[in-house]
Amino acid sequence: MSTNFIIKKGLDIKLLGEAEKTIVDLNAEKFAIKPPNFIGCFPKVMVKEGDVVKAGTTLFIDKYRDNIIFTSPVSGKVEAVKRGAKRRLLEIIIDSDGKHESVDFGKSSIADLKKDDIVAKMLKSGVWPLIRQRPYSVIANPDESPKSIMVAAYDSSPLAADFDLIVHGHGDEFQAGLDILTKLTKGTVHLNVDAKKTTSKVFLNSKNVQINTFSGPHPSGNVSVHISKLDPINKGDVVWYLYPQDVLTIGRLFLEGKYNSSRVFACSGSEVTKPKYYKSYIGASIKNMVEGNTSATENRFISGTVLTGEKIEKDGFIGYYDSMISVIPEGNYHEFFGWLLPGFGKFSFSKTFPSYLTPNKKFKVDTNLHGGVRAYVMTGKFEKVFPLDIFPLQLIKAVLVEDIDAMENLGIYEIDHEDFALCEVIDTSKTEIQSIIRGGLDLMRNEMS
Repeated sequence: MSTNFIIKKGLDIKLLGEAEKTIVDLNAEKFAIKPPNFIGCFPKVMVKEGDVVKAGTTLFIDKYRDNIIFTSPVSGKVEAVKRGAKRRLLEIIIDSDGKHESVDFGKSSIADLKKDDIVAKMLKSGVWPLIRQRPYSVIANPDESPKSIMVAAYDSSPLAADFDLIVHGHGDEFQAGLDILTKLTKGTVHLNVDAKKTTSKVFLNSKNVQINTFSGPHPSGNVSVHISKLDPINKGDVVWYLYPQDVLTIGRLFLEGKYNSSRVFACSGSEVTKPKYYKSYIGASIKNMVEGNTSATENRFISGTVLTGEKIEKDGFIGYYDSMISVIPEGNYHEFFGWLLPGFGKFSFSKTFPSYLTPNKKFKVDTNLHGGVRAYVMTGKFEKVFPLDIFPLQLIKAVLVEDIDAMENLGIYEIDHEDFALCEVIDTSKTEIQSIIRGGLDLMRNEMS
């Protein structure tokens, strides 16, 4: 059974620097796991600097859910345990020995496994944090049973990684991962793919899942959009979600008995000289990706997409859940009388510039806000790029005044901060909408826990 959905509201931002369909070894020497990547996690460190670790060795646990374990993605030595203000744990850096030795968790016959056995192995190996849940986008509660599971094999973000390329040749591991997921829920496992571009047999020949196709402008690839169409969330409901590379890691755990955190990352953006794909492991340093492969100008390095990613340094580390690196110019400049210029090379949603006459043109964007923060202006534009059946502006206002009842009634459980990225892009008030929504989600999680 499969279903096709056409999303009409949204906005595609076409950018220069799409990664070439070529995969090379990154040969990263350092890796890091960053606790801030895990919403709602309070880490308790279990290693110290100088400790020798293998892939699958425990690095830290969640202080309030000590069964949630975070493990090393590679073998080597703990180089640093970095902390920030108020001793907040920022990252644990591993200096890889290049041997990729792993703790042996034992191979399993998937057909014979029970749910409790699966959950126990995933928790012990550190694979469990790959599964997140809605609402709140936090690590899934292993004691709960979701009403469905979403595998998001379609990403409509600008310069998004090509999942068809990434999973090519890994059909056995992918199917094994799907078979494991079907044992974790009494509901349906949904595999959501791109209606126009997905051609991979790994996806299209998948068994024991419902394959759904989505098309339309961004955010047609967002998990929230998929859930809203397939299995809407009401108060008290829980839906789990993950991505294709997470499914591969789960499959390998049971087929190989090891925590194999292999990843393929897209390195893209207008400032990348040779944008391509790199093979490495979770938390890899981007140093070998960008050194000598970017323009000489001052750049912004982003782990993730330009819409929702995290700013990192040029020798920083890829986020736990990210499949790409984006490199764009910094916007630290002033444009004299910029509003008077024709703006043929500027992206515009509101048709301020004549560039809207060339809808297929690819743009080189930077981080410049083109103006300062100003009063919140109601323009009626948000609804044009927001496909969910929610009033975005009213929900933002409810979050700002911390009106919990209004937030519930306006659909706070159905969304994540990434769903407001386009609203933030076109917002004339220059408001950090994603941060506001994330704060609202955290408030609801704390109030309801």
